Amino acid sequence: MKYQNLIEKAYENFNNRNIDEVFTTMNSDVNWPNGWEGGYVKGFDAVRDYWTKQWNEIDPKVTPISFKELKDGKLEIEVHQFAKDLKGEIIFDAVIKHIYTFQNDLIQSMEIEH
Repeated sequence: MKYQNLIEKAYENFNNRNIDEVFTTMNSDVNWPNGWEGGYVKGFDAVRDYWTKQWNEIDPKVTPISFKELKDGKLEIEVHQFAKDLKGEIIFDAVIKHIYTFQNDLIQSMEIEH
């Protein structure tokens, strides 16, 4: 699958809190969902601010389970999303879908389907 390695690299670096490495998988004007508060953020600075704020309050881990190419060129990833608060209490544990679009062989946007 064309973008599977790119996506796996993005999730691995997200889970390791290595923001700059995640950005190597994205276009600089990436459109990213704010799954925690709602809406979207755009561009590296806004994504960095969103993730940094999020990680100061919760500890999320997102693991890809399956990959499916859609007819419109998007990629649907089924993921296990698990999050704890900073005291270690589980606050979210579910399988959801992330839908990616690509431009110039990099991530251009992601949508969350619950």
